[in-house]
Amino acid sequence: MPASRVLMVVDMQNGVFENPRINREICTSRINQLIQAADKVIFIQHAEEGLEPGSEGFALLPELIQPADALYVTKTACDAFYRTVLEEILRENDIKEFVVCGCATDYCVDSTIKNGASRGYAMTVAQDAHTTANRPAALADVLIAHYNDVWRNFTIPGNTLQVKSTADILAAW
Repeated sequence: MPASRVLMVVDMQNGVFENPRINREICTSRINQLIQAADKVIFIQHAEEGLEPGSEGFALLPELIQPADALYVTKTACDAFYRTVLEEILRENDIKEFVVCGCATDYCVDSTIKNGASRGYAMTVAQDAHTTANRPAALADVLIAHYNDVWRNFTIPGNTLQVKSTADILAAW
């Protein structure tokens, strides 16, 4: 029987957070709430220089709960589907629907959501459980609000992307 409450956690890694991210503690706390309620958790980890697998930078944040049966996917691009085993893992576990949270809103979270929606996965974005850094063109809080709005209005016929608060997701689970 497939897991009905699946959570995908994107790039919540030590090295990623060397560049300050807005509301780290609040975001991590909400992600942990989702992890504790989930039937299955998939951690996505970015690998590049400074984030080599096995390194301290590659490791997940120490405050994150890591269930014993969690699944792990290593990626080298912003999109977690690009040249990874993610689709194979989703297929093997009969996962067609999941909640997405993590870092960075405007890069890895966004590209993974859009590519997953295009592949037909039903996704809900935890609107208050993703984070990013201030950028030259916009502050992090503006980017987070902007992307929540983009995802709410993302047009992909037959596959509505949902954007909900962590509290609403937990209540529905």
